[in-house]
Amino acid sequence: QVQLVESGGGLVQPGGSLRLSCAASGFTFRFYWLYWVRQIPGKGLEWISTVDTDDFRQYYADSVKGRFTISRDNAKNTLYLQMNNLKPEDTALYYCARDRDACSNQGCYDYEYWGQGTQVTVSS
Repeated sequence: QVQLVESGGGLVQPGGSLRLSCAASGFTFRFYWLYWVRQIPGKGLEWISTVDTDDFRQYYADSVKGRFTISRDNAKNTLYLQMNNLKPEDTALYYCARDRDACSNQGCYDYEYWGQGTQVTVSS
C-alpha cells in the first residue's frame, strides 16, 4: 500500500520557479531515501536528485545542480523539489520514487515505487 502522490507542476516561463511536492503514505517515511526522476516525452528517464532519510545528504544530477534543491519534511511525510531558473529542457513529467522495502536506510536506486507524476512545462 505504498503510495506517492506528486503535485505542484504547471506551466512556467524560462527563468521561473516551481516547487514540487510528493505526499507519501503506506510506509514509515523516515526510513527511506527518496528520489526525483523525470521523463521527457519521446526520450528516456533521467534521475534528478536523491535525499537520504534525515535530509542530511542530498545528491543532484549535473543538469540541475545549482538550480534545484531537494528536501524532505519527515513530520509531514512529504518530499519536495524546489526548481529555480527553469529552462525549456526541464520540461518533463516529474516523479518521486522509493526503493523496495529491503532498502530501508540506504539508497538502492531501484525505484520500486512511483507516483503518478506531475507535469512541468517551461515555455515562453
